[in-house]
Amino acid sequence: MVLTDNELEYIEDVLGRKPNELELGMMDVMFSEHCSYKSSRPILKNFPTDGPDVILGPGDDAGIVSLTDEYALAIGMESHNHPSAVEPYGGAGTGIGGIVRDIISMGAKPVVLLDALRFGHMSDQRSKYIFDYVVKGISDYGNRIGVPTVGGEIEFDDNFQYNPMVNVVCAGLVKKDEIVYGSAPVVGDVYFLMGGTTGRDGIHGVTFASEELTSNSEIEDRPAVQVADPFTKKRVMEATYEILDTIDVHGVKDLGGGGLTCCLSEMADKGGNGSLIDLEKIPLREENMTPYEIMLSESQERMVFAISPDDVEKATKICEKNDLSCAVIGTIIDKREFIIEDNGEVICHAPNVLFTDAPIIERPAKAPEKDLDHVEIPETTNAQEDLIKLLKSENITSKKWVYSQYDHEVQLRTVVKPGDDAAVVKVDEDTSFTIGTDCNSTHVLLDPYDGAASAVLESINNSISMGGRPIALVDCLNFGNPEKPEVFWQFKEAVRGMSDVARKFITPFISGNVSFYNETEGVTVNPSPIVGTVGVVDNKNIKTMTLKNDGDIILLVGNTYDELDGSQYAKEVHATVAGFPPILRLDENYATSMAIRTIIENQSENITAVHDLSKGGLAVAIALMCINSNKGAFISLNNIPSKEDLTTTMQLFSESNSRFLITVKPEALSTIKDALTQLGIAHAEIGEVVPSDLTIKKDDDELIHLSVDDLVKYNTTTIEDQMT
Repeated sequence: MVLTDNELEYIEDVLGRKPNELELGMMDVMFSEHCSYKSSRPILKNFPTDGPDVILGPGDDAGIVSLTDEYALAIGMESHNHPSAVEPYGGAGTGIGGIVRDIISMGAKPVVLLDALRFGHMSDQRSKYIFDYVVKGISDYGNRIGVPTVGGEIEFDDNFQYNPMVNVVCAGLVKKDEIVYGSAPVVGDVYFLMGGTTGRDGIHGVTFASEELTSNSEIEDRPAVQVADPFTKKRVMEATYEILDTIDVHGVKDLGGGGLTCCLSEMADKGGNGSLIDLEKIPLREENMTPYEIMLSESQERMVFAISPDDVEKATKICEKNDLSCAVIGTIIDKREFIIEDNGEVICHAPNVLFTDAPIIERPAKAPEKDLDHVEIPETTNAQEDLIKLLKSENITSKKWVYSQYDHEVQLRTVVKPGDDAAVVKVDEDTSFTIGTDCNSTHVLLDPYDGAASAVLESINNSISMGGRPIALVDCLNFGNPEKPEVFWQFKEAVRGMSDVARKFITPFISGNVSFYNETEGVTVNPSPIVGTVGVVDNKNIKTMTLKNDGDIILLVGNTYDELDGSQYAKEVHATVAGFPPILRLDENYATSMAIRTIIENQSENITAVHDLSKGGLAVAIALMCINSNKGAFISLNNIPSKEDLTTTMQLFSESNSRFLITVKPEALSTIKDALTQLGIAHAEIGEVVPSDLTIKKDDDELIHLSVDDLVKYNTTTIEDQMT
């Protein structure tokens, strides 16, 4: 049980009596961190949530943002960390199933999935097993329901060995006049439950997600993991679309964490009403289930509709046609109370507030005591060997082994496929949207403010690099035990940094999730606030990182600073994770990012490739552009833009924020450079596209000379070699 003594006292005060076993179990679920956000709610209020394109911000199953005059995008992000730690295939699959249902429940048709993943190093057999089966769970589920997985990102680190991160994003298109909400606003309507039957799987799943794991969790907590069923999901999707198309549905919500307890209490509360539920009417998969088990079950593939009694027969026929169970399980009443009857006996009678508004816990926050000195990172002695080491490293190596298992072309909307800065997905003949996820967990560990701010900045920059205008953010905030003041300080600082960047770019957070207690017996994960950005893009302005034409001029836009602390170079070459991550220079970062957006909008025909710099810095960025295009590049380090004196190592491997490589047609070079100068943006011509080989020189010294074939070989075999 997660209820504290103070919470039990509060419940008894509001109820005027002691709760019975069923009520106590239901409130225990709804007071969990996963459902109530009782620790994070005051902090999350710092996020900007309104914007010119926002139709619906946080508070429903998904956020909704406008894309065109006709279409909106519903988008949500969830974690399935604990389930994936104890049962990786099923845990990852049910994570996909849950986020897909969230999008369906807004009336939208899912068009993309993304996965942001964290694992222990592949040299550890358990981590490799979890990695393998999480990917299989995601691919099998997404492929079977016909929703393409188009992007994501993966990091490997020791402290994810026992606590993997499995964060999933789903987005769906919906016509603006067909949006539905997760509420029950009409008194006299009925609750129509359809989809899979209710069993004993997933009971206390949300309380399991609100506690630290132990060495015995893989055995003891396995029953808390739901059972994925993509074949039923496909039928649920089809039936839901038909019900929405043919019936005046007043509200719809999927059954996820907290099962019927969470779904029914939240629908009624958002509609300003209450619920009268007949427990006998709920279709069951197993015999002799208790009321406690029925109301707390998190069995998958179930949806609840708020509809008029007059439409029940029509909805039932649609479900029967799709071979789905269905039943009227209750009525919407005009009292804000949750009432459950079983064989005519009232077994639960409590005000909605006890299920939907758990008391806030004011957590103490304290900065950890640690040495924050800048770290002296040794100068490279062999830049070519260091670049090879970075390209082969787990966090930079190609993730093709992963995304090749996903069907990313189903539905025929994917314009730019996995492997670029972000995916691009077609809406109509004129418009597409960009979508991607980002976070450097090492940077957040070293400084949660700058690291989390950089995650938002990187995600926004990836959208801009594809030609997008960023319009909305989603997040999944993965942290350790919030009861520890140092962990809660990390959380507060991360939200502060994310909020500052979002406000500057007028790009609000419209949906998200908080995942606490990512610890196993004292080992806390690197704080990982994963950020997803949606951008809207004119189809004429779509860009990629692929080098296009021999002779195109390569410009580096944005200043490089002495920022090797926390870099992949420091981590991989010198086994050092310490110091300060790249700092947020908000005004300068904003100006540089917006300049790239402006130039793409105004000079699209003259900009042939765009790629932002992140892990591995300049050397890795240009190498990846060569790899993606099977073309070479000649680079000189003599004119790298900077306000500081830089060593060669800093020029090659620094990870300073808001820097872009763009390639420009030679005849347009002066026009582009003039535009950047007028905008006051640091930039320099550093090279050109050539038919083959990557060459990087400084003065007369050739630092790196590698064929594209070698670059491909070094960057595309690490995961394959480990997983065969």
